[in-house]
Amino acid sequence: MSLKAFHVFFISVSTLLLIGFEFWGVRHHLLYGDHASLAMAGGAGVGILALVWYATWFVRKLRDVSYR
Repeated sequence: MSLKAFHVFFISVSTLLLIGFEFWGVRHHLLYGDHASLAMAGGAGVGILALVWYATWFVRKLRDVSYR
């Protein structure tokens, strides 16, 4: 597995974990009314947007590099 392939895989897994954390934060806020959970969910949302932007930039930058 190339470094590029691992990097794309790692970004994908990190994004999925942040999505799960965001859903957990919103659910925890709705069930218990904890505002800190809602703030953490908002931070996770910002992290998701940042990772999606970074993944797009990374793939475009290394378009000519092989995944092998």
